Amino acid sequence: MPDEQPQVSPSTPAGPGPVSGAPAAPGLPPAPAYGQRSVAEVLTSAAASMGIGGFTNTLKLPQSTRVCVVVADGLGRNLLKQKAAHTPFLRSVLQSGQGDVPVWLDSAFPSTTAAALSSLGTGLPPGEHGMVGYDVLDPRQDKVVNLLGNWDPGVDPEAWQPHPTVLERAAEHADVTTISLPQFAGSPMTRAALRGGRFIAGTTSHARTASAAEAMSGKGPSLMYFYLNELDKAGHRYGCQSEQWEHQLEELDATVKRLSTSLPAGTTILVTADHGMLDVPEQHRLDYSADPALVDGVRHTAGEPRMVHLYLDGAAGVRGRDRLLAAWRKRFGNRIWAFTREDAIAAGLFGTVRPAVEGRIGDVMIAARDSLALYDTRRSRPTAMEVVGQHGSLTKAEREVPLLCFTAGGKGQRRG
Repeated sequence: MPDEQPQVSPSTPAGPGPVSGAPAAPGLPPAPAYGQRSVAEVLTSAAASMGIGGFTNTLKLPQSTRVCVVVADGLGRNLLKQKAAHTPFLRSVLQSGQGDVPVWLDSAFPSTTAAALSSLGTGLPPGEHGMVGYDVLDPRQDKVVNLLGNWDPGVDPEAWQPHPTVLERAAEHADVTTISLPQFAGSPMTRAALRGGRFIAGTTSHARTASAAEAMSGKGPSLMYFYLNELDKAGHRYGCQSEQWEHQLEELDATVKRLSTSLPAGTTILVTADHGMLDVPEQHRLDYSADPALVDGVRHTAGEPRMVHLYLDGAAGVRGRDRLLAAWRKRFGNRIWAFTREDAIAAGLFGTVRPAVEGRIGDVMIAARDSLALYDTRRSRPTAMEVVGQHGSLTKAEREVPLLCFTAGGKGQRRG
């Protein structure tokens, strides 16, 4: 067992879903606070703070005609607190106070980019938008499909996620811009969950901040989604306790400071993330497929190393499911949460789940509680087990993300 285990998130009320309150599975943490204090409320609150109809300012953001939402992929709340010495500008923002605006939010479940950015982009929980993991089962094709960077050609992004995005809806009333890397322009993930408005590409953070300043310089209301992924990349490769990660955190701090001085005065700037991260030592990255009991009756495996989806063969039945749960609990004990699709839905982990999404969720789900990563090496890439920084589960380190709110030109001071 690792010396230092990530903490389970403190109790928060479950958001909209079939059941609120105590989770159905023993020991399962509460659901993300969908509809109250989650990543799904960021863009919707931003649009409402601009006076755009059809949205609610749940996060109590200050009123403004311009809002820039900065998403730093992989920036967990715990990490930002631990590494405060590397973020003098962001630290000054926190110290200046945020009024009624919360300083942290819940990620979606699973705490992974495909699910969380889709919740941010649509304002909906994963059970509604359908992006319920890094890769999941497509029941129509009876195959596992990737929902991030290796989209399956048999899946139409706009059919898989059919709801209008916040950016699409806001673009009818304001200038809407996405600032991101070139490879994400028109990508399936963008088409599924972040479509709408103009897309401006920039390969460096300096190029992106310059483009942001130009894009928001016009007259009239303006909403911007500004994406940074360098921190997440460094965390996966080197770990979030590495010098390389700290360097990217310093670059992030400098980027946000540049935005503060270059965007039009009075622009509300929000800094948040899709998920957090923790490091998994090499000796705790395990091949579960090597144990026959852990894949007995399993037709497909999917998800990610800290949030595994297991899809049973039709012949397995309830006995096969219960036998599989018992095998995982016997093997890993309190190092994991092992639960069923029905448990997850009843607990509201995915929020309200529309019927078309149910079959995409594993019959049995395994979420890591400590520094553990679980692989099916029969289907994973050879380099997959080299990944250091991980996320996807329900621990505080992964599910809690910061929310910093301040006004451009205010040198870290939020408008009162």
